[in-house]
Amino acid sequence: MRVKAFVRAGATAIGRVALLGLLSPPVKLALLVLSVVSLALTVVGLGLVLAPLVAMLVRAYADLHRRVARDWSGVEIPRPYRPRPAGAFVGTPSRWLWLVRDPATWRDLLWLLAGAPTGLLLGIVGPVLLAYGLEGLLGIAIIIDAASGWYGYGVTWPIQDALDIISVPPQGALVTAGALYAGPWLLWALAQFDRSLLGPTRGAALAQRVDRLTETRTQVVDAQAAELRRIERDLHDGAQARIVSLGMSLGMAEDLVTRDPAAAQALIAEARQASGLALAELRHLVRGIHPPVLAERGLDGGLRALALTLPVPVAVDVDLDGRPDAPVESAAYFAVAEALTNVVKHAHASAAWVSLTHLGGALYITVGDDGAGGAVLDPPGGGSGLAGVARRLGAFDGSLHVDSPAGGPTVLTMELPCALSSPRTSPSSATG
Repeated sequence: MRVKAFVRAGATAIGRVALLGLLSPPVKLALLVLSVVSLALTVVGLGLVLAPLVAMLVRAYADLHRRVARDWSGVEIPRPYRPRPAGAFVGTPSRWLWLVRDPATWRDLLWLLAGAPTGLLLGIVGPVLLAYGLEGLLGIAIIIDAASGWYGYGVTWPIQDALDIISVPPQGALVTAGALYAGPWLLWALAQFDRSLLGPTRGAALAQRVDRLTETRTQVVDAQAAELRRIERDLHDGAQARIVSLGMSLGMAEDLVTRDPAAAQALIAEARQASGLALAELRHLVRGIHPPVLAERGLDGGLRALALTLPVPVAVDVDLDGRPDAPVESAAYFAVAEALTNVVKHAHASAAWVSLTHLGGALYITVGDDGAGGAVLDPPGGGSGLAGVARRLGAFDGSLHVDSPAGGPTVLTMELPCALSSPRTSPSSATG
């Protein structure tokens, strides 16, 4: 099975890199010529209309390569383009200036120019190596190359006798295995080349990060204000009202204690019941702000305790050598809690799982279920609980990736940049 998977993966990668390398150069050269011509026609006014249209085609083709790099090689290439200013319609000078002032526009043209020969070279290497290896492995080289007298390691291995003929298939097997092994690396190298030119520069990436943090900060401030209003409302309508009722009941009992002890005793019992309910509401409110189990037992114990309260079986696997800072720990806990709430409400799942690990200065959290799938981060009608999870993580420069094909399974991958502090003293004994 491993050999079969190795052959399939290598052959698939070689086919994909050959497809990209052989088909994309004509498209890139055509788009490059159109871009240069449309920009040159600006002197006569036609470029004001043509240049933005051609740029849209170039960006659409670049977006296609970004998706291919993500789906085929696992290489994420963020879009580096500046947002279009208001009123910058096609044919207006502002639209043309927006394009020519964006460094990503010129990097796209450089990608078209340099990507054609680079893709062609990488696209040819894999099939040529594979064909050369199969030629020797299947013995075809013995027939074809015997007349010229060469096969194997370059032109230094003549076929002169029976021993040379016998050595051809093993050489072909080595070359074939090398080609299959190199296939995924060739595809990855092509994706990295595209990323070097299609991705944002360091300055652009920092600017995008600042914009994103500014946006998430605004969202967090709004969310905190809404949370404070919720706490005030819950206190006013719940615990505060019960405490006021408790005081009135005790006052009435004080007036009746000498005249009607039985009625006073009933009022005192009612007051005791109200005090218990008020205390329970206060505890529930505190848990919504920062669960005590999280402070006492850390993220590991907190998530395992949370899993025990859900109607769906949840397997929890935490591999952390320490604890994140309290704000990050709280954000991770509530993000997982909200994700599991979505599982219970919408997924129709029979089982779920949570996995946490710390790698490369970031906390990685995976929440999955075997439900119906179809979860999206930003549904057209809004109202997705996952959007709230993304906002919670975004406050800490974190991210959320949703993989939920129709029919399931659904896998949420969360990333939270953070450092771990004190080592974990003892693992939790609870199970989820």
